Amino acid sequence: MARIESINALTLATHDMARAVAFYSALGFATKYGGAQAEFTSFYCGSQFLNVIAVPPTTPLGWWGRAIFHVDDVDALHARALARGLEPEAPPRDAPWGERYFHISDPDGHELSFARLLDGNA
Repeated sequence: MARIESINALTLATHDMARAVAFYSALGFATKYGGAQAEFTSFYCGSQFLNVIAVPPTTPLGWWGRAIFHVDDVDALHARALARGLEPEAPPRDAPWGERYFHISDPDGHELSFARLLDGNA
């Protein structure tokens, strides 16, 4: 039986590519392909990718869930977001399930979580 081994990419929709690229760049995502004027942009995310696709303003962007990214320093990324004028939901905190994390929504309402396993939970 074939098994699913990994996720290669996550693609999110946007009504404003320039705004989305500015947001993800401010968080530290490096662009692989596309950019502010493109219809499709791909950012590096470790060995995977975060993609953003431009859709017409008539396409609704509703709540769909949350993408969770593991990072090496949750507090440093939170500080970076604040320094770039972004607005995380709350300061980083330790969760009972063994992660330190914070949430932030992108300009199109996609929820993102940045987390790191706490010592002893690797």
